[in-house]
Amino acid sequence: MAAADDSSTVYDLLIVGGGVNGTGIARDASGRGASVLLVEQDDLASYTSSASTKLIHGGLRYLEYYEFRLVREALIERDRLLSIAPHIMWPLRFVLPHSPEQRPVWMIRLGLFLYDHLAPKMKLPKSRALNLNTHSAGQPLQDQYKKGFVYSDGWVQDSRLVVLNAMDAANRGADIRTRTRLVSARRVNGIWEAEIEDMRKGGTKTVRAKGVVNAAGPWVARLLANQLDLPNSKSVRLVKGSHIVVPQIFDGPQCYIFQNPDKRIVFAIPYEQRFTLIGTTDVTWNEEPGLVQISPEEVKYLCESVNRYFKEDVKPSDVVWSYAGLRPLYDDAAANASAVTRDYVLDLDNTDGAPLLSIFGGKITTFRKLAEHALEKLAPVLPAVGGYSWTADAALPGGDLGTGGFEAALNRFRDAAPFLSLPLAWRLMRTYGMRAYDVVGTAKSLSDMGEDFGQGMTANEVDYLIANEWARAPEDVLWRRTKIGLHMTEEQRQRVGAYIKEKVG
Repeated sequence: MAAADDSSTVYDLLIVGGGVNGTGIARDASGRGASVLLVEQDDLASYTSSASTKLIHGGLRYLEYYEFRLVREALIERDRLLSIAPHIMWPLRFVLPHSPEQRPVWMIRLGLFLYDHLAPKMKLPKSRALNLNTHSAGQPLQDQYKKGFVYSDGWVQDSRLVVLNAMDAANRGADIRTRTRLVSARRVNGIWEAEIEDMRKGGTKTVRAKGVVNAAGPWVARLLANQLDLPNSKSVRLVKGSHIVVPQIFDGPQCYIFQNPDKRIVFAIPYEQRFTLIGTTDVTWNEEPGLVQISPEEVKYLCESVNRYFKEDVKPSDVVWSYAGLRPLYDDAAANASAVTRDYVLDLDNTDGAPLLSIFGGKITTFRKLAEHALEKLAPVLPAVGGYSWTADAALPGGDLGTGGFEAALNRFRDAAPFLSLPLAWRLMRTYGMRAYDVVGTAKSLSDMGEDFGQGMTANEVDYLIANEWARAPEDVLWRRTKIGLHMTEEQRQRVGAYIKEKVG
């Protein structure tokens, strides 16, 4: 189909990529008054941004590589994010068992001291030593682990973080187009002319923008070479990280961080009330970017990693779900994947007065600061994004929980919708925050919320996700906007898929 001319509007900014960096920049820029178009070839958070370990953390192990600036920035951002999205983020305590074969005690103590004090006025509890013989956190561990440490970090529903940034951007005027691919773009008389393709309906359009942000993640270098036909001296190093989910193997809200003989670390984290999440791996990826899957070798590695510590063995046959993604790390020529920097590099090309900003690397915890830095770099050549920085204290959609925090907000929600069971009310508030009221709508009973597909997922909720969160396919609802697919039977998942198809075609 021939391209349709949609060039009457000249956007201030065209953002390519609907992961956490792209949506974070879209949110910040639109809040400064810039007109923004974001295109994403698939669903929001389809790739890297939904395949993390779900942690908001400073990066304790990055201290070994002297990444002090990154750790400090991440610690500051951790506390900020916990305050602006308390419905999808919450603090966790991490238990680090120790044995003589691992990093020496003095190194761990020093690392934890720095972790506690690198950033000012941190709100989470400080680290301390643990006697695993007497502390409840020691119960699931093998008897040989007698000493340990505990420190604080945070948890995030990663794909929801992306969606909430996109929602806030849209609320502030941004045009968010999912399943829309950038075909090509070129500079014409100081303006970018881009051809974009609707991947669902077919057909292409021409759009114009004063500046472009390349936030394509694993595709950042390929987009420069293929869609933009531009030379590039920087590159990303793709590293596959995989995770497994198994039935719950320990009680309590704490997480565990385990040190392996290869010096890598693996986390074991309470997940979805009934499960344990174990990850991650670091496997260099030399093939084309895209959807990736865990390998049998990675499953074996993760099982062996936790089996060195837990009394109860985890077997590959215990795995109920797994996921994997590619981390696009800035290639700093490190010898191994674990040592590659998690910092980011912003590359600005202002040829012909039509700026192009490409983002290499980054981590989910620092996405908001990355967005700030991106717009600071663009502002001298693109004044439309030069407004004041505003995102540090502005709640993401649903995050304005009111007095008393999450528990008080949950109680008020239950008072307003007493027909919801406690588990369902909790899930809705943890997923949508104050937008849970919009999910319930005018319903006065559970039957008023439409068909119940199982595990409390109703037609009302699916309709809300379609209308407000760009959900267009079963996986958008079951595995990205929520994790309800983990709890459903195959028949229930298929019914959700059929309903979505009826609604969106």
